[in-house]
Amino acid sequence: MIPAENRAPRATTIWLIACAAVVLAQIIAEYWAGRTPICTCGYIKLFEPLVNSPGNSQHLADWYTPSHIIHGFLFYGLAHLTMRRKPLAAKLFLALVIESGWEILENSPIIIDRYRTATISLDYYGDSILNSMMDTVFMALGFLFAARAPVVVTVVIAIFFELFTGWLIRDNLTLNVLMLVYPLDAVKAWQGNL
Repeated sequence: MIPAENRAPRATTIWLIACAAVVLAQIIAEYWAGRTPICTCGYIKLFEPLVNSPGNSQHLADWYTPSHIIHGFLFYGLAHLTMRRKPLAAKLFLALVIESGWEILENSPIIIDRYRTATISLDYYGDSILNSMMDTVFMALGFLFAARAPVVVTVVIAIFFELFTGWLIRDNLTLNVLMLVYPLDAVKAWQGNL
């Protein structure tokens, strides 16, 4: 029998290995689905500042990165409510399963076509594998931040991210979800006047 003081670190290690396996499975699934590993431009940028450019969703970060950080905040809240007695690594595993699942779905033809028809993202052809993986990493960073920060700080940062990106690029997590689920012509017109 494993002594009690050794069970927690061993369980955490197992959960962290499972977390890494989820990210690896995401990368493999996207590769098999035909996603490009990096931007077809042939180089990697730390940040793509232009939203309506071929480099958007292709590099390490872009203006949608704050949305993925907010995913982490939300997934931590969900895991905290549903898995109170589980270790943080188990909660992170849940968040990674959800985010990786979304990244795979988001880069499928059905969602890419939905973005192209329901939103202003007419030139969107999906994320590079690198960008998709980094979206997952930024979600994990948001998750870990939310696990340590006071709730009010996390909420204020989420609101700031939503307002800032809404003002700057006329898109954010809220608008992205709205336009995927229930597209509004008025929002699409407003976003198109950037």
